[in-house]
Amino acid sequence: MDTLHEAVRGALTEVADAAKAPAMRAYMKSEMPFLGVQAGPRRTALRKVFAGHPIDGAPEWRRTVLSLWRDAEYREERYAAIELTGHRLYRGFQTLYALPMYEEMIVSGAWWDYVDELAVHRVGGLLSAFPDTMRPLMLEWARGDDLWKRRTSILCQNRFRSATDTGLLYACIEPSLSDIDFFARKAIGWALREYAKTNPREVVRYVNHMGITGLSRREALKNLPAG
Repeated sequence: MDTLHEAVRGALTEVADAAKAPAMRAYMKSEMPFLGVQAGPRRTALRKVFAGHPIDGAPEWRRTVLSLWRDAEYREERYAAIELTGHRLYRGFQTLYALPMYEEMIVSGAWWDYVDELAVHRVGGLLSAFPDTMRPLMLEWARGDDLWKRRTSILCQNRFRSATDTGLLYACIEPSLSDIDFFARKAIGWALREYAKTNPREVVRYVNHMGITGLSRREALKNLPAG
């Protein structure tokens, strides 16, 4: 585990551009500093590191991810932890046992750059694979106090297209309709905009029926013809 940590930091440092770090930190409004590694070089470097440091078994994978996450000194190291969760070598580890790890990362990360990737690509995958367990949990998250768990419940079906459970989508949206927080409003609009790619008439009906206004409405109807 320590060897992987060292390899991740070394690889990221090697491709970092320190001159870019202040602007990246300012854009993300991040308390944690950046090394200055942009997405393309970061992914290329990490693919090599992960391929060269295979992990034996799901428990060790979860421990490694959380260690990278908790011990991160730079934001890119947390991005590395998220990328490790989705690495092709560990697709078989995407089970309900990974959920507490994702929940910790969502709650402690508490910002869109972390949460959206986890919501759409990790929690969404668990919902698809384990709907009987995940559906009631997403409803619980949708009704809770934590903004980022609510955002996750709204966004987790963003890649489902025709397989979207509209009842679940609406049930996850509606507890946040009165929330004036930007990230709640944006999530509602984004989720509806994605579903509109499959069923635009239903999204228009829902937006009008629920009286959705402002940012959420603009985002939901963004790619639809006026009228």
